[in-house]
Formats: sequence, structure tokens, C-alpha cells
Amino acid sequence: MIRAAVEADVAAVVELEQATQGADAWSEGLVLDGITGGLPTIDYLVAEVDGTAVGYAVASYAGDIAELQRIGVREQHRRSGIASDLLAAVVAHAPSTGADRMLLEVRADNRGALAFYAARDFVEIDRRTRYYRDGTDAVVMRLPLIAGCGGRP
Repeated sequence: MIRAAVEADVAAVVELEQATQGADAWSEGLVLDGITGGLPTIDYLVAEVDGTAVGYAVASYAGDIAELQRIGVREQHRRSGIASDLLAAVVAHAPSTGADRMLLEVRADNRGALAFYAARDFVEIDRRTRYYRDGTDAVVMRLPLIAGCGGRP
């Protein structure tokens, strides 16, 4: 089940953030602010299996751009469709915010994530050299959300 995150989810999301993002994990305070409305352009979603949070997604919405900031899934639940469901929920919600395209950044060395997003019609539009703490480049990808934006029919 995919649902909006609530304050009771903060500890689980922080744990997932640390497990999936490693050195680039966000702090508990930042997660708390995002979930409780302290960051008004940010939405968190949680994926639950049997009442336990096993995945999350974070997106920001500002004007005509939605940005997928995070998707994380507990290792034992990967390749089960949870990331796809989270992404689909974020993409479905984005046009209602006024967004006409979705952007994301992914590590250039994360072949699995690059293939995951490409299979869902995201295309590379740019690279950010040495973007991550360890010096790895970020690949910027875009998905048009409405007709006429970036080639969507």
C-alpha cells in the first residue's frame, strides 16, 4: 500500500534513508520537517507491506517542475514492484501541482537505477560533474508529464 507519510513514520523513513542512501542520507531533522510540513514544497510517500514501512519516496513541487528527490526500498523488498508503485504515485500526483515535467538526479555509476528510470521513459538531459560527496557525477533525467512538454504526444 502506498500512502502519504505521517509523523509516526519519521523513524522508519530515517532508517530507510540511512540504509538506502548511505553517506548521502538526510538527517532526522530534515526528514521530520519534510513529513510534518516544515518544507511546504516537499511530499513524502511510504510503501507498506503488512503494516511495516518498506519503502519511501520524496518529491518536491515548485511551479511547473516536479523533482523526484528520493526513492528507497528495503533490500529484502527490492524487485517486487514497490519502487515502481512509488514512482507511479509520484508521477500521477505531479500534474495536480501544476508540474509539466519531472526531473531527477541519479548517480552515474548506478546502472540499475539508470535502467529503471529509462524503462519508465525518463531521458538523460544533463550531467552534474562530481555532484556526490565521493566525486561521482549525477545524471539529470526528465520525464514529460503533459502533452507538448519535451516531446510527449
